[in-house]
Amino acid sequence: MNVQPSELTGALAAEGSKLLACIHCGLCLEACPTYVHTADENDGPRGRIYLMRAVGEGRLDAASPSFERHINRCLGCRACESACPAGVEYGQLLEAARADLREGGRRRGHTDWLLGFTLRHIWSRPRRLRLAFAAARLMRDSGIAGWLLGSRLPRIVSARAEFALALLASSAPVAFGHEEADADARVESVPSVKRPDTTTAAPRAGAVRAQLFAGCVGEGLFARVNRAAERVLGVNGCAVEKTPAQVCCGALHAHAGDLEGARRLARQNIEAFAGGGASPVVTTAGGCGAMLASYAQMLEHDPAYAARARAFSERVRDVSQQLASTNLRTGAPHGPRVVATYDASCHLIHGQRAFSEPLMLLAAVPGLAFAPLEDSEVCCGGAGVYNLLQPDLSARVLGEKLTRIRETGARLVATGNAGCHMQLGAGARLAGLDLQVCHPVELLDESYRRAGMYSQTPATE
Repeated sequence: MNVQPSELTGALAAEGSKLLACIHCGLCLEACPTYVHTADENDGPRGRIYLMRAVGEGRLDAASPSFERHINRCLGCRACESACPAGVEYGQLLEAARADLREGGRRRGHTDWLLGFTLRHIWSRPRRLRLAFAAARLMRDSGIAGWLLGSRLPRIVSARAEFALALLASSAPVAFGHEEADADARVESVPSVKRPDTTTAAPRAGAVRAQLFAGCVGEGLFARVNRAAERVLGVNGCAVEKTPAQVCCGALHAHAGDLEGARRLARQNIEAFAGGGASPVVTTAGGCGAMLASYAQMLEHDPAYAARARAFSERVRDVSQQLASTNLRTGAPHGPRVVATYDASCHLIHGQRAFSEPLMLLAAVPGLAFAPLEDSEVCCGGAGVYNLLQPDLSARVLGEKLTRIRETGARLVATGNAGCHMQLGAGARLAGLDLQVCHPVELLDESYRRAGMYSQTPATE
């Protein structure tokens, strides 16, 4: 039995003024990956906002198949926000729409049930989540995931199972120093708007104090990136403190429509990082960083946390943004000449507004040949678990991205988000593309190691 409309419009009705901000100019359409691929107005931001208004005003049932289809097909990349002249906060509207959709009385499939169970009973429980990631690392590092992919057995089960295994396998570390330049690559210097200072004088140790947001996937599968960030920040005069009580940022919960679950995690993180005063909260994943930066809006109606959430969000910095504020040191040449390119994380550029800073990290690696990536700012199709929930459309968006990467001739792609890392790696692996993926800070960390800028050989994950 469907819930009455008056009970369905809570989240979207509360965002009424934000819905009315849309002037329907259509400038967002060409920035929207799903609209570009489907040419359906309802798969663009303008059409989705029209559907949201209908639900928010009680004219459309949130359990409507049309509402569910087009809202769920959104990647949530927020490229429309950067293109919008009216400043529509689409990301918040999307999360409100999915909250109403979640409460709309619709029938849930096995995939939805499994996602909800995972978010409630694993992702929100740190101990269980650590055990889950320990099992995932064992499967990855033992070679089981790679063996299963090679056997093609997962494909027999389902294409989703095969892609999930490829995502896990692609999170393995890069073997730096074994890349070879492609003669057809369009090589040039890294197009940074400001070259980092090349001084070799060490900054004052401990001049800046920061706290690291490790992230659940970040620490679970990409701990090496967090350790690299700590070392690189330390060399550049930023003392990093760990915060053991931190939990998941809540992005997956919010994107799935579980706003209350996301708010609970937000409150826990605000409490966990309270001891840092006004020190920066540094992230290594664009998705996490954008979510942490949105706590101010998420808790704006919470009288106990609204002010604290605003103060917390103002402290959030991507590792590239934090390093860009220092006298960034250069390292040693990268050894074998490697042709690299850079793919921008959607949430890093549209959520945290980090455009040139990641490129500054690459520019600090001497001898790094750079191949510009056309449409670097366009979504890769990962979007959290979108690649498993909407595999067909995700594959179309990913296919376009891989085509652009092939055109560069690069063998190494750097990206600043764990989800993008796995999406690109999995797609390349299944497509037979010879490509390695890493975080920009990993390249700089390796350059520092080669230059002997660490007192001892950095530990690996």
